[in-house]
Amino acid sequence: MNFELSEEHLSFRDMVRKWVDQEVPKSWARKLEQDEHKYPFELWDKFTEAGFHGIGIDERYGGQGGDLFMQMILARELARSLGGLAWIWGITSFAGGKSIGVYGTDAQKEKFLPQITAGKLRAAIAFTEPGGGTDVLGALRTEGVRGNGGWIVNGEKIWSSSAHVADYMLVLARTDRNVSKRHHGVSLFWIPTKSPGVKITPLPKLGMRSMGSCTVHFQDVFVPDELVLGEPGNAWYMLLPTLNNERIMVSAFCLGVLDGVLEDALDYVKQRKAFGKLIGEFQALQHYIADIAIWRQQVELMMLHCAWLQTNGRNAHMESSMLKITASEYANRAADLGIQILGGMGYSAETDMQRYWRDSRLWRIGPITNEMARNVVAESLGLPRSF
Repeated sequence: MNFELSEEHLSFRDMVRKWVDQEVPKSWARKLEQDEHKYPFELWDKFTEAGFHGIGIDERYGGQGGDLFMQMILARELARSLGGLAWIWGITSFAGGKSIGVYGTDAQKEKFLPQITAGKLRAAIAFTEPGGGTDVLGALRTEGVRGNGGWIVNGEKIWSSSAHVADYMLVLARTDRNVSKRHHGVSLFWIPTKSPGVKITPLPKLGMRSMGSCTVHFQDVFVPDELVLGEPGNAWYMLLPTLNNERIMVSAFCLGVLDGVLEDALDYVKQRKAFGKLIGEFQALQHYIADIAIWRQQVELMMLHCAWLQTNGRNAHMESSMLKITASEYANRAADLGIQILGGMGYSAETDMQRYWRDSRLWRIGPITNEMARNVVAESLGLPRSF
């Protein structure tokens, strides 16, 4: 089995890597977080100018095209410098480009995909509910009721990243409570954030600060039929094929963090002196750096395998869950070791280790907790459902 990247993929990787070093270096990413309440519109505009919003979107809609490998490469290279701020690209790519591209009608694709590729439309995801966390369906209280030519939505969502600056939100709501199974009777709505009855409130948080996350309240929000994605009541079946893609992409962000941590750790131990010699000569620190390199290699191979399975139409549900667990835990452990290697400077906001640690900590929780992902792996191995 050959998981080597094609010449096209390698050329794209080299281009993005050079672009990242020139346009969004780590020093600039640190500055973006100095005001944690300010969304980095300038970063969004840089992605627009580079054409990154069109990666993965068909050329007929003005996109750049590109397969899962191309999206994976972009996510990794962006996160090497930006860490969690790479989600500025990722959220709209998934909520808008991926979702409308997969579930949307021809009319929805014609209207929204060109706006996304041109950087004129930002999207947010509004799935999680207060008290729900990973139990999206069990906690689902947001409800859509049939109205005159559309739906009336009421409810509340939490941790909707960038909702305060988004143009549209991808919202999961229950539209039928008379069902035998809880994954039946749920629908996807594409709701304009300026709709009457929508209230968005930013939330303070540990990492990915300037990107912003929010609570969203829906009070009698009217959604016309043309803003329903796919068949009403069938949303969960539509979402399932995209879950593997999402886990692979999150893992690509984690791999980018591993790249950044290793890069910074090596640079530091090659110039910092203590006790009369370079600290890179100390065996303990060499072991730390070797561990980070080993973890990176494991994640890279697992990710290439999952991407190969996905693009070849294989069932990668268990493998992508394993990958997400491994990538997020190794990225966070590596960032923690990176802080230890840099000592006091690792804890300083003047370096990036603390930013990598804060951002990667989230990926152990979302979009699915690693505990729940382990349940998926166990069930895939034939064990009884544990939740």
